[in-house]
Amino acid sequence: MTTQDITQRKAWVIAARPQTLPAAASPVVVGTGLAVHDGVFAALPAIAALMGAALIQVGTNFANDYYDAIQGADTEKREGFTRVTAGGLIDAETVKRAMYLTFAAAIVLGTYLVSIGGVPILVIGLLSVASGIAYTGGPYPLGYHGLGDLFVFVFFGLVAVAGTYYVQAAAVLAAPLPVGIPPGTLPIAAVVAALPIAALSTDILVVNNVRDREEDVTTGKRTLAVRFGYGFARTQFVAMLLLAYAVPVWFLLRPEYSAAVALPYLTLPYAATITRTMLTETAGEVLNPALERTGKLLAGYAVLFAVGLSVTGLPV
Repeated sequence: MTTQDITQRKAWVIAARPQTLPAAASPVVVGTGLAVHDGVFAALPAIAALMGAALIQVGTNFANDYYDAIQGADTEKREGFTRVTAGGLIDAETVKRAMYLTFAAAIVLGTYLVSIGGVPILVIGLLSVASGIAYTGGPYPLGYHGLGDLFVFVFFGLVAVAGTYYVQAAAVLAAPLPVGIPPGTLPIAAVVAALPIAALSTDILVVNNVRDREEDVTTGKRTLAVRFGYGFARTQFVAMLLLAYAVPVWFLLRPEYSAAVALPYLTLPYAATITRTMLTETAGEVLNPALERTGKLLAGYAVLFAVGLSVTGLPV
């Protein structure tokens, strides 16, 4: 299909990149699984957290499409999925307005979460939106200076999982609008449970950066793959996988969790197939499917981990 064959409706779907939504949903699923285990599950905050995460993900996608185009990072040599701004499918100002409207919707929705979680959620929400824009925009774009991996690890992993748990625990255990973090609303387990999601979300970006490395070299986008080469990026990919699959052991060693927390290990064969591709390939026609498979790996791992965390009846 050529760009001339793409309708406006299809163009907006491409710009929103629904294939990236597992990165938004997965941390909410895991945070909710742990909340169920700890008896602090709250449905409305969980749903609001999911919707907010999806809006921030889509807003970030619009921002990436817009800023990469106006800064010349998307060229005709691009091997990734279609970009609507650079491809002329939607004009730049329209994409920019969509970005701001999406982030505004996330902020409006966030007012409900702030009423439950107070100042911590206000700070997290504003930082998440600002970082979504700063990833490829602003005076010092994070993704252009090798900081994209850190951004994804922190905001789509640690913050998203722990924040999902926190708003549910705060709804059950705390008074409205707390200024600090109330006791019992952010246990160490919520941070540890966030690590696999942070790692696998980062691996999605690593695949993307390996695929785009040669183009990024010419456009001045200094990702870690550009700065340190293919070998570093591949080591990073494997290291993130090792972190993800080490975390269930932490839970298995604690008597309050069941053997079901080992369920994510069912995804190991799938992870191995992606790793083989990552260790040998650089071409877009091979890494584009690998990118989608890494997103599926994240989603599968998250669902199995959430189920394992929420189950309490099986002996270890």
